[in-house]
Amino acid sequence: MSDLPRKAVTRTAKLAALPLGFAGRATWGLGKRIGGKSAEIVARELQQRTAEQLFKVLGELKGGAMKFGQALSVFESALPEEVAGPYRAALTKLQEAAPPMPARTVHGVLEERLGAGWRELFLEFEDKPAAAASIGQVHRAVWHDGREVAVKVQYPGAGDALLSDLTQLSRFARLLGPLIPGMDIKPLITELRDRVSEELDYGLEAAAQRAHAEEFAGDPDVVVPAVVHQSEQVLVTEWMDGVPLSEVIADGTPEQRDRAGQLLARFLFSGPARTGLLHADPHPGNFRLLPGPAGADDTAGAWRLGVLDFGTVDRLPGGLPETIGTCLRMTLAGEAETVYGLLCAEGFVRKSVALDPDAVLEYLLPIIEPAEVEAFGFTRGWMRAQAGRVADPRSPAHQLGRQLNLPPSYLLIHRVTLSTIGVLCQLGATVRLRDELEAWLPGFATED
Repeated sequence: MSDLPRKAVTRTAKLAALPLGFAGRATWGLGKRIGGKSAEIVARELQQRTAEQLFKVLGELKGGAMKFGQALSVFESALPEEVAGPYRAALTKLQEAAPPMPARTVHGVLEERLGAGWRELFLEFEDKPAAAASIGQVHRAVWHDGREVAVKVQYPGAGDALLSDLTQLSRFARLLGPLIPGMDIKPLITELRDRVSEELDYGLEAAAQRAHAEEFAGDPDVVVPAVVHQSEQVLVTEWMDGVPLSEVIADGTPEQRDRAGQLLARFLFSGPARTGLLHADPHPGNFRLLPGPAGADDTAGAWRLGVLDFGTVDRLPGGLPETIGTCLRMTLAGEAETVYGLLCAEGFVRKSVALDPDAVLEYLLPIIEPAEVEAFGFTRGWMRAQAGRVADPRSPAHQLGRQLNLPPSYLLIHRVTLSTIGVLCQLGATVRLRDELEAWLPGFATED
């Protein structure tokens, strides 16, 4: 793959191949069944082939298609294990890598945006990308003052590709739904289309990253690289080493998993309280586990969380809404009528709908179990149980959930929270979530 395919007809054809490919493999699978292979073996082979095609198409297209794949990857914990296995490897690849943009294209963008003498800004510049993501790729370099830096270069045509992909994917939402049983794909795509276009503006991203870097400067737990230079389509930030969270998920020690999970939860809730911004792209590729500061004890507790990619943020000047903390606290206290009243006032229950407050409380309690105990062990099994409870059309939880509403102002908060929980389950981390809620979530710890 060379350049980002820009022609709408080319990209549409590739995306159209996904559902056609699904149908073709289903026919292939039927033939295998007739030939004597068991249903279980055929299903596994079909899933593996589907995962491989999904990565190939989304990875090559980059843009909104790959962003959709990254969004799906954090929900992998909700899949039944016999389905999750084949998808896990393919979807995780989307978090860290994609076919690279050629060096000549990168040089062209740098010359256009930084000037003909762009090479004089760097003592060293590596043409081979260190990472490739949905709308740009990152190159390792040394800035003219000697600092190691990450140079993010936006793919030419990324904006048109992003919007075109998500428009096309929305048409295939019903066919893509089986990838994550029980999850309505179409609203996810709609939200992505509305939000990720912000990522094209590196000025917004630089401002969000600067705000976090300044606030967390010297923090013992969270590290955010400083912004070095920004122009249209190019963003230069300090380089950050560390262990990618995807590697911790795959091979981390129990101590690393627990520490990464605790810090991830801490960043989720402390970020909005401290900066007025919510980092809205919490997939494992955007986090690193770093050693503690020089002189710190060499223990699991000294690990810090490095945070990357501030292209998508939710602006929350007052931090997370106090209603969330109050509802959570009152649900744990069993105050069904109060919780129901708050949900109605915020628009989670439409005016035309009347629900039993006790049934609503019963629906919420299993979901918020991690906030009830001193320390909670997040597992894929727990995530699958929650997803299955809500997804089963025969269950009361499914029937009630269909009557609830998600107000637009909560869309991103909801997705970020679910995605973070998905990553915690991938980590298998034991987390003192209640400590973070009491410290950072307005309305949770006290009446006021």
